[in-house]
Amino acid sequence: MAIKRMDNVGIVVDDLGGTIDFFRELGLELEGRATIEGEWAGRVTGLSDQRVEIAMMRTPDGHGRLELSHFLAPPAVADHRNAPVNALGYLRVMFAVDDIDETLETLRKRGAQVVGEVVQYKDAYRLCYIRGPERILIGLAQELR
Repeated sequence: MAIKRMDNVGIVVDDLGGTIDFFRELGLELEGRATIEGEWAGRVTGLSDQRVEIAMMRTPDGHGRLELSHFLAPPAVADHRNAPVNALGYLRVMFAVDDIDETLETLRKRGAQVVGEVVQYKDAYRLCYIRGPERILIGLAQELR
């Protein structure tokens, strides 16, 4: 047995359209949208009568994907968006960017807020965490070499 690749990271959101717009601004491409429902879907997730709108976002290199989900039924039951960076469970998704300052300037117009500050790690990276749409924690990394 061997893993072939990581297919996607899933994030549950309230505002699917706004979240799509934010990740488009970051540089991801909308691969497609669909409504997923039916008995087969409920068997996969354990939510018997689910109805969920999804959007698949693809990184420009074509290797990474985010699956954004907005549950119509049953409604979302927990909210982890305000958890600090040392909370257990899903933490963040990290993106490599060409210019961290330019990226931050663009994303601030869409409501992104830097969590701490932009820092430099040795001569290798400039890094920061931001809160994006719906307070999703996102990491940005600019390689310096």
